[in-house]
Amino acid sequence: MERTQTRRRLPGRLPRRVFTAVGLLAATATTLAGCSSGAAKSGSSDDTTASAGTATAAANSGGKISIYVIGGKSDDPFWSAVKRGGEDAAKVVQAAGGKVTFLGPQNYDNLGPDAAKLTQTALSQNPSAIIGPDWVPDSQDSAFKQATGKGVPVFIYNSGGSAAAKKVGGLKYIGSDDYEAGKAGGVKFAESGAKNILCVNTLPGGANSEARCKGIKDGAKGKGATSKQLALPSSNFGNPSAVTQAIKGALLKDSSIDALVTIGVSDADSAASAIKQANVGDKVKLGTFDVSQTQLDRIKTGSQLFAIDQQPYLQGFYAVSMAYQYLAYGLFPPQDPLLTGPLLITKDNVAQAIAGTKSGVR
Repeated sequence: MERTQTRRRLPGRLPRRVFTAVGLLAATATTLAGCSSGAAKSGSSDDTTASAGTATAAANSGGKISIYVIGGKSDDPFWSAVKRGGEDAAKVVQAAGGKVTFLGPQNYDNLGPDAAKLTQTALSQNPSAIIGPDWVPDSQDSAFKQATGKGVPVFIYNSGGSAAAKKVGGLKYIGSDDYEAGKAGGVKFAESGAKNILCVNTLPGGANSEARCKGIKDGAKGKGATSKQLALPSSNFGNPSAVTQAIKGALLKDSSIDALVTIGVSDADSAASAIKQANVGDKVKLGTFDVSQTQLDRIKTGSQLFAIDQQPYLQGFYAVSMAYQYLAYGLFPPQDPLLTGPLLITKDNVAQAIAGTKSGVR
C-alpha cells in the first residue's frame, strides 16, 4: 500500500538477487500472455496440480468465470494503481464472457475485520476465485479458509507472502518482498557513500515495517555501512508534525547520521521537512518505501536519493491474469512468490516513473 500499506502487515542498479526476481517477472509475463503448451504445473505439489484441473473443469462446464478482487479504498492512490492493473487484465476476462468485481473498505479504521467481511461477501456470490491481501491474518485468515474450504481458489497478493498463502490454503502470493526491498535500499545507500543510516519506523513491531528496516540494515552491512532504527510510538502514525519533530530531534542529537529511510511515503514527506529544519540537507540522503508524485519530484531535483517501488500495477495485473488463466486453461506459473518488486526509482529512471503516473499505473 502507499499511505495505507503501513497500516497493514505492511506497502539505479539492483543486487543480483533482485535482478533474479525481475527475471522471474519477465518469464512469468510470457506465461500469462497465453503460453498454453502442455499441462499446468504448480511447482508445489501434485494436490495443487490436481485442484487446477478440477477448477478448470468447473470453469469450462458452462458457467461464466467470476473473479472477486479485494483491495484498498477507491480514493487511495496506491490502490488506484493496483486496480488499474486489475482492470486491464479484466478486459481479457470480460471478452470471454466472464467478470471481475472489485471490493474495498470505506476506510482503514477497522481494516482486518472489514477485509474479512469483504471476503465473506465475495464468497456469498459463488465466485470462481477470490484475490485478496492478507493485511491482518488474525482477522482475515478464517475468512480465507472458509473460501478454500469450499473449494474456491484463493490468491493472496500485496501483503502476507507465500507463508500466508499456504497457511490459508491459497495457491500463490503475488507481490513484493519487504526484506529484499530493504536490502536493495541499504545497498543503494552504502554505494552512494552513506555510512550511518536511520530507518524511521512509525509502526514498530509490525511484521512488514520490521522486515523493511532489517533489510536496510543487512543490505547496508554487506557494503560496510551501519543502520539503526528510530522506532516511534504508533500513535505518531499519520501525524506529520510529530514525525517531523522526532526525526529532527534524532538528526540534531546524532550528527553522524548521513541517510534516512522511511517505511512509507507520508513519513518521507515528514523526513524531508525534518532534514530541512535541521539544516542538514547537504549531507543527509533520503529514501523511502513506496512511491508518490512528491517522491518522484524530489528524486528528479536531486533532493531524494530513491524510492523503493513494489509496482502495484503489476500486483493487480498479474493477480487477475493468473486467476483467470488458471481457471480457464489450467495455466499456473511455478514461481512462488511471484515478485512484483522491489524496483528502485532513482534519478536514472525517474522520468519513466513520472510518465507512468500520468498514465495512472504508478
